[in-house]
Amino acid sequence: MMSKIYCFLAGLMIIGQVDAQRFKVSGDTLSKDEYLPDVTIVGRNTRQDIHQLPEIVGTHIFAGKKNALVVMDHVNGNVVMNNMRQVMAKVPGIHIWESDGSGIQIGIATRGLSPNRSWDFNVRQNGFDISSDPYGYPEAYYHPPLQAVQRVQIVKGAGSLAFGPQLGGMVNYVMKNGSEINKPFSVETEQTIGGFGMINSFNAIGGETKKYHYYAAFDHRSADGWRQQSGYHTNTGFGMFTWRFTDRLSATAEYTRYSMLSQQPGGLTDAQFQQDSRRSTRSRNWFNNEFHIGALNLQYNMRDNNRLELKVFGLSGDRNSVGFMQAITMKDSLNPLTGQYANRTVDIDQYRNFGAELRYLQNYTFLGLKNTFSAGLRYFNGLTRRYRNGKGTAGTDFDMTVDGLYPGDLRFGSINTAISAENIIHVTDKLILIPGIRYERVTADVNGRTNISNGVEVKTAPTTRDRNFVLFGMAAEYHLGKTEFYANYTESYRPIQFADLSVPATTDIVDPNLRDSRGYSMDIGYRGKVKNWLMFDVSAFWLNYADRIGAITQLRSDNSSYNLRTNVGNSISKGVEAFAEINFMQAGLLGKSAGEISLFASYSYTEARYDNVRVITRSGNSLVESNLRNKYVENAPEHILRSGLNYFYKGLSVTAQISYVSQSFADANNTVTPNATATAGLIPAYLLSDLSFTYRFKQRYSLRGGINNLGNLAYFTRRAGGYPGPGLMPADGRNFFLGVGFKL
Repeated sequence: MMSKIYCFLAGLMIIGQVDAQRFKVSGDTLSKDEYLPDVTIVGRNTRQDIHQLPEIVGTHIFAGKKNALVVMDHVNGNVVMNNMRQVMAKVPGIHIWESDGSGIQIGIATRGLSPNRSWDFNVRQNGFDISSDPYGYPEAYYHPPLQAVQRVQIVKGAGSLAFGPQLGGMVNYVMKNGSEINKPFSVETEQTIGGFGMINSFNAIGGETKKYHYYAAFDHRSADGWRQQSGYHTNTGFGMFTWRFTDRLSATAEYTRYSMLSQQPGGLTDAQFQQDSRRSTRSRNWFNNEFHIGALNLQYNMRDNNRLELKVFGLSGDRNSVGFMQAITMKDSLNPLTGQYANRTVDIDQYRNFGAELRYLQNYTFLGLKNTFSAGLRYFNGLTRRYRNGKGTAGTDFDMTVDGLYPGDLRFGSINTAISAENIIHVTDKLILIPGIRYERVTADVNGRTNISNGVEVKTAPTTRDRNFVLFGMAAEYHLGKTEFYANYTESYRPIQFADLSVPATTDIVDPNLRDSRGYSMDIGYRGKVKNWLMFDVSAFWLNYADRIGAITQLRSDNSSYNLRTNVGNSISKGVEAFAEINFMQAGLLGKSAGEISLFASYSYTEARYDNVRVITRSGNSLVESNLRNKYVENAPEHILRSGLNYFYKGLSVTAQISYVSQSFADANNTVTPNATATAGLIPAYLLSDLSFTYRFKQRYSLRGGINNLGNLAYFTRRAGGYPGPGLMPADGRNFFLGVGFKL
C-alpha cells in the first residue's frame, strides 16, 4: 500500500501541464502577480461580502472545490451576536440551529448533515483545529467573536483531502492580524447595546511596521436573554504578533483566551411552546466553557513563490455543566417534605490537545509550463477526560461541587498522523485538473468506568482502535472568461466517536468489527462573474454517507437483551445549491445618483434519505427487525432560501433579508406527532425577516444596527434529547442591536 502511495505522490509531482494561478489584491480584483497570502484584505475597495476562494491561498489549493469566502468587514448584519443566518446568507445550503440566541454556541451544517455544534465540519481558526477533538469528539464549543474575524473560508465536501475527516467540509475563521493597517499603531472600538439587556464591548489595537505586525482584541458580551433564565456573559481575548526576520522568513505567535457562563432555560413541550415560547421551566441549569488556545506559525517564502509553512498548536479547554436533567415533563420544584430542590447533575469534560502541520507549496516547470504542487504532513495528539453524573448541590447558582466520586470517569485518547498532496494540472489554457490523495493513520483508545453500582465500578472494556485510510480525489475546472465549470469527487470518512467506544458493559456491546463511517461527495457546477453586475454559482451535489453507526437490540442466550453498537447502514443526500447577486446600477438599469441596489438569493434543495438502515427492537421475547429505507434523515430540511435587497449610498448600506427553511424531522423514524417529552416530532417550516444597516462617516466612525426577526415569529429549529434541553428549543423572537464604532 505504501509503495502505491509514494508512486502516486511522485506522479503528482511530474504529471501535467500547469499554469498555476497567482493573485494579488487590487480593489475587488485579483491579478496574476503573486499568491494570495493567508491573511490579507480581499476587496478593499468593494462592498461585496461574498467571494469565491482563489485557486491558491497560502499553501492550500482550492481550485475545483465548492467554496465561499465571506469578508466580515462587508457583512451587513448582526455580527456582534454571531448571527450566522446573516453572516452565511449568501452561502447556499447552510442549515443553522438557532436555539442559542446569544451566538455563543454556533451550530451549522450542510447537505443533510447534523448542525450539532458544527460537528460535521472541520472547524478551524487560522488553519488549525479548535474543536474538542476532531477524531473522537468534533463538537466546537468555542467560536471566535466575529468582530475579530477578517474572513471566513468555507469548503464543502471536498475539503477532506487537505483538512482531514468530516463529511461536511471545512470552516476556517481567519482572524485579523494587523497586516492591513499600514501604520505602527491603530485603535479600534465598537460599543453595542441590544434588546433584553444585551451589552457588547469590542476593543482592539493593531499595527504594522517593516519588521512586524500585531493585533490584539478583547470582546465582552452579556445579556439577560430573550427567554426566561437565559442570561449569559462571555469574554474573549485574542492576540497575534508576527515578526519578519527577513523578506522571506517570518514567525507568528497567537493566543486566545475564552470564558463563558450561561444559564440554560431548558426545553419546552409543544403545548408549553404554543402557550408562551419565552417561558422556562428550568432555573438551575448552567453551562460554562473555559478555553486556552495557542499557536506558533513559521513561514518561509522561497523563490518563485514556493512556500514552506509550519504550524504548531495546542488547546486546553474545559466544558462544565450543572443542572436538573430529567425529562421536561418532570418539574424541577421544591420538595414539600424537605423544602429543598433535588440534587443536580454535574458533568465535566477536559480537553488537552496539541499538534503540528507542515505544509509545502512548490512551483516548478515541466515541458515549458509552470506547475504547482501542494503537500502536507500532520500530527495530532488529543486527550479527553470525561466526568459524568456527579451528584451536585441542591442549590440554584452555578456550582460544580460534587458529593463523592463521579460515577462516570473516562479517559479518551486519539493520535493522528497524515500526509496529503494535491496538484493543479493545466491540460490546456482553459482546462485544469486537480488530483489529490490523503493517507491517514488514526489511533483511538478508551478506558475507565461508566458507572458505580452498589459501590462497585462498572468498567468500560479498555479498547484501542488503530486503523489506516487512503482517500482519493479529483477536481476539474474549465474557464470561460470570468466564469468556469467545475466538478469534483472526494472521498472522506467520519471517525468512530468516543461515545461509540464508551458504552456500559452491562447493557451495551461494541461490535469488534465496528468500522469508521466512510463516504464520498461529488459536485458539478458553473460559477463566476458577468462584468461587475452579476455574480453566480449554481451546482448539483451528491453525498454518500456509508457505514453509519447506530445501536441495534440483540438477545443473549438467557433471553436478556443488549444494545449492539455497530454499523447499521447508509444514507444518501443529493440536491442543488444556487447563489446569484445582481447589481442594478452596474448593469445600467438604474442611475448612479440614487446609489446602488443589489438583489441576492441563495437556495438549496436537499433530498437526504436513509438507504438500507437496519433497526432491530425487542418485542416480548423476540426481536423485530425493520428498515429505515427511504426515511428522511433527521434535521435535514429540503428547502433553504435566503434572499435580500442591499442598498448603498455613500457611507450608508442597508440590507433587508428573508430566510425560509422548510420542515424537517427530529428523529430517523420521521415522527410527525410530537412525543410527550418533545424530543421527537416534526420541526415546522418557518419564514422570517431581518433588517440591518451600517453608516460609515469621516473615515473613522461607524454606526451599525438592525432588527432581527422583524415579525416576532415564534419558531424553533431543534428538539434536543439532552443538554441544552431536553425538549423543544425555541429560537429568539424580535430583537434589536445598535452600536457605534471608532477607528484611529
